[in-house]
Amino acid sequence: MDDATPPPENKLTRSKQRWAGEQKFLAGRATRPEEERLPPGQHLVRDWPVLDLGRQPDVSHERWRLKLSGLVDRPVTLDWAAFTALPQAQARSDIHCVTTWSRYDNDWAGVFTRTLLDLVQPRDEAVAVMLHGYDGYTTNVPLADFAAPDALIAHGWAGKPLTREHGGPVRLVIPHLYFWKSAKWLSGIELLGADKPGFWEVNGYHMRGDPWAEERYG
Repeated sequence: MDDATPPPENKLTRSKQRWAGEQKFLAGRATRPEEERLPPGQHLVRDWPVLDLGRQPDVSHERWRLKLSGLVDRPVTLDWAAFTALPQAQARSDIHCVTTWSRYDNDWAGVFTRTLLDLVQPRDEAVAVMLHGYDGYTTNVPLADFAAPDALIAHGWAGKPLTREHGGPVRLVIPHLYFWKSAKWLSGIELLGADKPGFWEVNGYHMRGDPWAEERYG
């Protein structure tokens, strides 16, 4: 994105680098049986740990913009009024972080990703998505994963506005992938004709990140 600069290297960055050493849309399912709910190698937590790259941008609603671009027929940049005027949704899902913690039953408010895709009309050649954050962060996901039925652009959590430390005013939530794929402080959604790595993927993380397959590292 034009207004973002690459995030600085910090302790978390170095640690994670060391740890690493024609169907577009998924049918998907929003929930799993209880015996399948916790992916391998994960443990449950009650709090919500905060992980970032050492930068928590302070983006007001007045300044916030979401740019949808790339291989779409109707590129658009949404301001806060336009975003909140879209059909609103609520969803409950679990979080699975690659650092091995999981948190059950998170209540989100926001806009389903499919609503945004309907708005911009992806071209047939679009197969992947690059997410951009106001902190300079990027991460990639297949278009099919981005379009999962329970994936949404969240502005609320647990009945309150999403806090800055957790990615507010807006973050992505893709429940069936590790949470590093759910970009915080979201500023851009770019549709691509080929998958390419984002920040952590360049630094050794898996290109997709399925927790049940333990796709932690590339």
